[in-house]
Amino acid sequence: MTLKYLITGATGGLGSQVLTYLSLLLPSSDYAAASSNEARRSQFEEAGIAFRVANFNDPTTLDSAFADVENLYFVSTNTFDNARRKVQHRNVVEAAKRAGVKHVWYTSLAFGGLGSDSKIAVQQAHLETETMLKESGVTYTSIREGIYTDAFPLFLQWYPNTETVILAEDGVITYTAREELGEANAKLLLKGGHENEIVLLTANEPLRGADIIRIINETTSRNVTLQLVSPEEYVRYHTENDIGKKLESFWTSRLSWFQGIAKGDANLSNPLMRELLGREPKTGSQLIRELLQENRDYTWHQNYVDKGQYEASLPKKQ
Repeated sequence: MTLKYLITGATGGLGSQVLTYLSLLLPSSDYAAASSNEARRSQFEEAGIAFRVANFNDPTTLDSAFADVENLYFVSTNTFDNARRKVQHRNVVEAAKRAGVKHVWYTSLAFGGLGSDSKIAVQQAHLETETMLKESGVTYTSIREGIYTDAFPLFLQWYPNTETVILAEDGVITYTAREELGEANAKLLLKGGHENEIVLLTANEPLRGADIIRIINETTSRNVTLQLVSPEEYVRYHTENDIGKKLESFWTSRLSWFQGIAKGDANLSNPLMRELLGREPKTGSQLIRELLQENRDYTWHQNYVDKGQYEASLPKKQ
């Protein structure tokens, strides 16, 4: 019996949102969740959702998980180690081909829009994966996902106790609500089409770091300031002072982000997300205000090397 949709990364932020919307639109027999963690099985099966183990580091699990799958929703791994990500993604592409998956839907990243010339470091792994898919012969769609609004602290290197945001550039970024991306992705899967194409899902409001700092100050009564420094000073300062304890190699790599953003790689606009949602996507400024109104000390997990440190920064449950 074929399975219409297998959603990998089902415990992550985007995959879980896609599952939520599929559950509203399809019978549960049409889709299944996949994760590398067998311990998650009960979480899904108790909710009436079939579960398959898919560990991107273990091709044998992928062969089993992808068997009889028509549409594979392939969520990119979230490591900043591009060499590791390349191996993991090749495992997925090769397993999908062996299994005869009819259509692979890959979650790429929106840097560079629909172009393929972005030099931002994290985008290189996505461009390489798109090449893998094209060369493999499988039918695919690369979904270039808008930049998550809830990740804004990572782009500013802003923590709740930050008084001065130190950046090497202050370029424009179009932020997109992750929940709405989940809805748009689910509707795109059901709509189908876009065979062997790249599509772009994004909201349409451009914001600079200075705009976000103004929102932070207005919403939380802070007095955060912005200081632009040289690339060398940026790396030195954050290597020595980063609360999240990220290493010098991270900051050196991050310079490519600023260079790309400065030339417009994150200044995005496209009508597809609006068409899929049937409404205008939520703006970045609107959602950032909502996040800060809910929690004035809002933070983002990828700002921290130590997961325990991140969890300790969260509001205590009453």
